Amino acid sequence: MKSLFTLLLIITFSLPSFSQENKTDNTTTYYLIRHSEKDQSDKTNRDPNLTEVGKTRAERWSAIFQNVAFDAVYSTNYNRTKQTAQPTAKKNELELSFYDPRALYSEDFAKATKGKTVLVVGHSNTTPAFVNMILGEKKHKDIDHNNNGNLYIVTISEGNVTDQVLTIN
Repeated sequence: MKSLFTLLLIITFSLPSFSQENKTDNTTTYYLIRHSEKDQSDKTNRDPNLTEVGKTRAERWSAIFQNVAFDAVYSTNYNRTKQTAQPTAKKNELELSFYDPRALYSEDFAKATKGKTVLVVGHSNTTPAFVNMILGEKKHKDIDHNNNGNLYIVTISEGNVTDQVLTIN
């Protein structure tokens, strides 16, 4: 009986490690957010910085992601997205990578991020569009301009794609 208990104990503790091993090798997880609050005082400025509230939110995103070990952090090449992504990239000791918001989920991007955990920072229209491209269906609408708190999590594992949306304010 004691050896049966020992065997069950070994199996119980071995399964999570096998599961984690497979997840690391075969699972791709994308965390997608919109940039934090931007300065809208100059309507002609197409590349504004974050407001103080936006900078605070960017730091909060980093705290929310504190237990996520990112392999890469992607941003569009705009001040507001870079400033939103930077605290999380810094915490993970990563350089920002850039993507073109006109060419979202490409074959090259999918290949470069396969099996990784990735943060993608975009815009009110590109973030849901990016998620839709990963999913292969038009599921999510543009984010309201007053909403900077949506977090989309998309997981690809063994050919299955799942997604969830959280609103964190």
